[in-house]
Amino acid sequence: MSSKHKSSTLVLAFSALGVVFGDLGTSPLYTLRVCLTGNASVAPTPDNVLGLVSLIFWSLTLVVSIKYALFILLADDEGEGGIFAMMALLHKKLGSGMGRNLTLLGCFGSALLYGDGLITPVISVLSALEGLEVATSQAKPLVVPLTCAVLTGLFMIQSRGTGKIGKYFGPVIVVWFAAIAILGLRAIVQVPGVLAAMNPAYAARFFMNNGLHGFFVLGAVVLCITGCEALYADMGHFGAKPIRWAWYGLAMPALLCNYFGQAALIISNPAAIKDPFYALVPQPLLYPMVALATAATIIASQAIISGVFSLTRQAMHLGYMPRMRIIHTSEMAEGQVYIPVINFLMLAAALALTLAFRQSENLADAYGIAVTADMSITSLFFFIVTQRIFEWKMWRALPLVGAFWCLDLTYFGSCMIKFLSGGWFPVLIAATIMFLMITWRDGWKALGLRIFRLKLRIDQFMERIYMKKPLRLPGTGVYLSTFRTEVPPMLQYHINQTNSLHERVVILSVYTTDVPVVKDEDRLEVRSLGQGVFRVLGHFGFMEMPDIPELLTKAKDKGLEIDPENLSYFLGRISLVPAKDKRVLDPVRRFLFGFMQRNAVSPVVYYNIPPEKVLELGVQMDF
Repeated sequence: MSSKHKSSTLVLAFSALGVVFGDLGTSPLYTLRVCLTGNASVAPTPDNVLGLVSLIFWSLTLVVSIKYALFILLADDEGEGGIFAMMALLHKKLGSGMGRNLTLLGCFGSALLYGDGLITPVISVLSALEGLEVATSQAKPLVVPLTCAVLTGLFMIQSRGTGKIGKYFGPVIVVWFAAIAILGLRAIVQVPGVLAAMNPAYAARFFMNNGLHGFFVLGAVVLCITGCEALYADMGHFGAKPIRWAWYGLAMPALLCNYFGQAALIISNPAAIKDPFYALVPQPLLYPMVALATAATIIASQAIISGVFSLTRQAMHLGYMPRMRIIHTSEMAEGQVYIPVINFLMLAAALALTLAFRQSENLADAYGIAVTADMSITSLFFFIVTQRIFEWKMWRALPLVGAFWCLDLTYFGSCMIKFLSGGWFPVLIAATIMFLMITWRDGWKALGLRIFRLKLRIDQFMERIYMKKPLRLPGTGVYLSTFRTEVPPMLQYHINQTNSLHERVVILSVYTTDVPVVKDEDRLEVRSLGQGVFRVLGHFGFMEMPDIPELLTKAKDKGLEIDPENLSYFLGRISLVPAKDKRVLDPVRRFLFGFMQRNAVSPVVYYNIPPEKVLELGVQMDF
C-alpha cells in the first residue's frame, strides 16, 4: 500500500470516528448502570459484575468486531451500506423475483432505524446531563429542561449541515475515546483481576446463577451495541477499510477499557452503581467531563439524525415516500442532506420522549427492540446476498449466518420483556412508517396503471403531428413524463387544444436507478424522433438529487441544441376525487395516499426547475 493511500485511509478513519462511532462510543454512559439499576437489574455482586462485563466484551467482539466489521460490510452497493442498499443490490440481481414479502421486510427493517433515530438523541443527551446530579443533587430539576434545550439547539442547527461542523467531530470524539480509556485504565490498575472477565466462562456462570432473570438482563447489555447498524449504514461516507481501522485501532479498545474500569470500580465500591461512568471521574474534572460527554452525545445524535435524512432520501428515490424538500449541506459529502419536514417531526418526537420518560434509565426500556430486530433482518438479507450475489456454497454461508441469527434472536428475545414498558414505541413508529411506505408505493403503482391506460404512444403521437401539421412556436417546450413509450397528458392536451407546438419539443423522463451514483457516461440518453421532437432520459442514483436544468445543459453534448433563456417547462398536477365504483385502495389507505400526494413537494422544487419558466395543468382523476 502506498504512503499516500495509507494517509488517505487514516484521514477517513479519523473522520469516521466522529460520525460512525458516536452512538457506540457514548453507550458507556448508561449501559452498565441500566444493567445494575434498571427494571431487570441484578445485584452488584462481584460475580454478577464480572458476568455483565464479560457479556459486554463478547457482545462487542462477536456482533460489532466480527459480524458487522468483518462480514456485513462486505455487502455494499457501489460502496453504499444499509438495508436499502442491500435491497437495491438484490433487486438488480432478482428484479421482480425479489418478492413482495422480502420487500416488505426490507421496508420494515429500514423503518426500524427511524425509531432508533428518535430514541438515540434523547437517551444520549439525558445520560450526559445526568452527570450534573453526581456533582450536586440541586441540579436534578435542571436535567430535563437542559436536555430539551440541547435537543432543540441540536435540531435547529441541522440546516447548517454536518458538512460545516463535521471537521470538528473527529477531534472531539478522539478526545472522548482517550478520556474514557484513561478513566477506565485508572480503575483497572486498582483491580486488575477484572480483566479475567474476558473469559466467556464468566458470562456462562452469570446465566447459571441468575437463570431466566439473567436472560432478560441481556436486554440491557444490548445497549452496548445499539450503534452497529449506523456503522453499516454510514459505510458510503467513508468506506469499509477506514471504518475497520477506526474501530479496531481506537474505538473498541477505549470502550473496553471504560467498561472494565466501571466493573473494577463497582467491585471495589458497590455504591458506584448509581452512576458508574461518572464515578470514575475525579471530582475536579466532573464538570468538564459532563461538557465533553454532552458534546460527544450531540455528535452521536447528529450521526443518527443524518442517517435518518439519508434513509428518507433513499426511500423517496426508490418510490417508497412522497417527494420532500431536500437541502444539500455539503459539496464534499454527497450523503449529507437536510430535510426540514423530517427534522421538525424528529424534534417534536424527541421533546415528547424527554418529557414523557424524564430519565435515561426509563427510556432504556424503549431502546433495544428496534435495533435487535433490525440486526436480524440485516442477517437475513446478508444470507440472501451470499447466495445470490457472492454465490457462496451453502455449507459456507449457512453456519456463519446461523451463528448471526442465534446472536440476533437471543438479544431480540431478551428485549421483548421491555415491550410493554416502552419497547412498543419504536415498533409502533416502524410499523407506521412501513405502512406509509407501502401505501405510497401501492397508491402510485395503481395510479400509474390508471394513467397508463389513457396514454398515447409516442409513435402514434408522431404520426398525428405529421398528419395535422400544427403551428410551430419559437423556443423549446419541455414536458415531464413518467413513462418510457407514452406521451405525457400535458403534451396531448396542448396539441389538442391549441393545435400548436414549440419548434423543439423535449419529452423528458427522470429515473432513479438501483445504484447509489450513476456514472457520467450513463447519465443521459437523447434520441431525435424527427420533426423537432426529442426523447430525453435522465438517470440518477438513489443517493443523488435530480437537477433538470443541469441535465438539459449536458444534453447539448448529445446533439440537443436548446437555449435555456427561451425554454418552457410543462407540468401536470393530478387531483384525486373519490371513485363512485370500485376503488383502488381501501378507504384508510386512499385517504393517506391522497394526503401525502397533496402535500408532496412540487416537481418544480424537487427537480430544481426555475419556477418562472413553468406552466402547470391540473387534471382530476377518480381514485
